[in-house]
Amino acid sequence: MSNLDFNCPVCLEVYKNPVVLSCCHSFCKACLQDWWTQKVTRECPVCKRRSSRTDPPCNLVLKNLCEAFSQQLTLGETSAQASEQLPEQPVPLCPQHKEKLQLYCVDHHQLVCLVCRDSRAHHRHRFSPIDEMAQECREQLRKSLKPQQELLEDLVKVEILWDGTAEHIKQQGQHTERLIQRQFDQMRAFLQREEQTRIRALRTEVEQKTQQMDRSRAALKQEQTKLSETIQATEAQLKCDDVSLLQNYAPDMKILDKSDLNIEPLPSGTLVNVAKHLGNLSFNIWSQMKEIVSYTPVVLDPNTANPFLTVSDDLQSVQYNETDTALFIDNPDRNNSHLMVFVCLYSS
Repeated sequence: MSNLDFNCPVCLEVYKNPVVLSCCHSFCKACLQDWWTQKVTRECPVCKRRSSRTDPPCNLVLKNLCEAFSQQLTLGETSAQASEQLPEQPVPLCPQHKEKLQLYCVDHHQLVCLVCRDSRAHHRHRFSPIDEMAQECREQLRKSLKPQQELLEDLVKVEILWDGTAEHIKQQGQHTERLIQRQFDQMRAFLQREEQTRIRALRTEVEQKTQQMDRSRAALKQEQTKLSETIQATEAQLKCDDVSLLQNYAPDMKILDKSDLNIEPLPSGTLVNVAKHLGNLSFNIWSQMKEIVSYTPVVLDPNTANPFLTVSDDLQSVQYNETDTALFIDNPDRNNSHLMVFVCLYSS
């Protein structure tokens, strides 16, 4: 990673308190805020993509790298100054021959002295001065380190994407849960209205049948009273003398002949029509509920909609909308290059 990788694109200096936008570009927090105060909209200074957040999160990984890089620069400057002021450090000695280690054996990958070079152990080996080999190894380490640093940057970007995706999943779940509750509330309201209507019809019939029975019972009671009076009068007449009996015989017989009543014990249709109220009740309600619901064999998949397309809550229609594309998670299913949305087969 070059020094430019640690430099803010705005101030061109090493990052100070770096923050990251949803487009994965990082800036000094102060530089970004100053940039936004000069603009009408909050946009990325590099790619011009609009940002939906007024307080972007801190890029902790980049912050740690910049701090480590600054420390290395400080240590390098301190070492350079020390090397100018302090005397040259003594060269370590060969543990075997007690001579200065002046060469590097390329074949054995170890420091050697002049005696080691001429010994049989290093016969026909390749040697290099220590400073030249150190410079070569240093360059090789830098080359090997750069892919690792680039990989770390990619991992940071993936981490930011995954953090945003996890938050988006929670928001998706909450929004979908509200829509499910709304639809069930509508169905519950329909069922409650239907229940009240049918119970009201049942109670009306019960009231009508009860009033009819009360009228019939009152009429029956009146006939019982008249018949009891006739029986009592006739029984009293039977106890009278013969003259009185014969004098009242004809009127009494007319009264007795008229007392022959033809009353049914229970007329047809007296009871509540239970079959009308309960017969196929659930099926009839389901049939009426179909008027408030709809069915389509395919629905729109909001996860595949272009950021400029808004899918309706019932997933049946789509509308073009100038939205902030930074609000959308860049998932692999989304159509970012085409103004379209995919459909999916209905599944229960």
